[in-house]
Amino acid sequence: MKLGMFLMPSHPPERGLKAGQEWDLEVIRNADRLGYTECWMGEHFTAPWEPNPAPDLLIAQALMQTTRIKLAPGAHLLPYHHPAELACRVAFMDHLAEGRYMLGIGASGLPSDWQLFCVDGVGGETREMTRESLDIMLKIWASDGGYEHHGKYWDVNVPKPMLGTLKHHIKPLQKPHPPIGIAGFSPNSDTLKLAGERGFIPLSLNLSNSYIASHWDAVTEGAKRSGRTPDRSDWRIVREIFVADTDDEAYQGCVQSGMGRMMREYLLPLFHEFQFTKYLKHDESIADADVTPEYLAHHGWLVGSPATVRRKLGEMSDEVGGFGTLLHFGFDYADNPAPWFKSMRLMAEEVMPHFEDRKSNGVAAAHA
Repeated sequence: MKLGMFLMPSHPPERGLKAGQEWDLEVIRNADRLGYTECWMGEHFTAPWEPNPAPDLLIAQALMQTTRIKLAPGAHLLPYHHPAELACRVAFMDHLAEGRYMLGIGASGLPSDWQLFCVDGVGGETREMTRESLDIMLKIWASDGGYEHHGKYWDVNVPKPMLGTLKHHIKPLQKPHPPIGIAGFSPNSDTLKLAGERGFIPLSLNLSNSYIASHWDAVTEGAKRSGRTPDRSDWRIVREIFVADTDDEAYQGCVQSGMGRMMREYLLPLFHEFQFTKYLKHDESIADADVTPEYLAHHGWLVGSPATVRRKLGEMSDEVGGFGTLLHFGFDYADNPAPWFKSMRLMAEEVMPHFEDRKSNGVAAAHA
């Protein structure tokens, strides 16, 4: 099992946009030093708690400040980009990263973003646009010119060499393209089926273990469409994590600080509006009103001393059936960074070494 990061990126609304980027870069630098293998960075346009409409700008800065960690938008929302423009931007970034770039794609899930771009998320238009855009991007990367597409949402005409010097030339460094990841949230996720169908990296967002376990069923269902056999070692799972010397210290560090505040003021109310709260429960009989940061610290998140988190992570891996990379959900601790960076260090140095030989089928060589 490997350890990576997932940054929404999340910041309190009063944090300035530049200050938020500076915190994200500090987190990525620390992750790189600690041996985190990858970092995914979200894209949203109308969420004050997720203020990053251009994750590739953050990636470009992070590339110059790190040496090993792989970086990825998590994800570019395909309905909001012309596929020809994004195909060229992604290919260009792949060269700048020299092999440290992955591409995350998504269909978009915020109704405020849907409204901004005048797309129908409820009726499935965003999913249709995502499929069409992805097909176009893959064919642009494979084309030397002459590829035309006249579709439902976009028209593309890749030029053959013209006027002696002009041609389509910006193609990915990694062949045939960078590794592609697709995030999913709901049970029976269509996007995770697409990941299975295309052989892409499936990313499961932060739900209860029982719901996450159902995500692999969606990946497997999608893989059957194309005759593929999906590999659990490719599966990434996002999880809230806070590690400290003692269970009490970890509980206070998450529930009473930046992690708890973001959940209390933003993500849990949003889940309630979307009627997603049930996906966070370890027991369906729990009332929605009782799903609080305090509840989740005990019944969902990986919170506690190194020994406690090792136990919880082992139980999580067993319950979901095994996976390849744990993505440490990032939060804004810019006002008091020491506990957060200590948590990251303890996770890397005192928890994850016990899972280095853990097989993707959920059987551990050891977890003490």
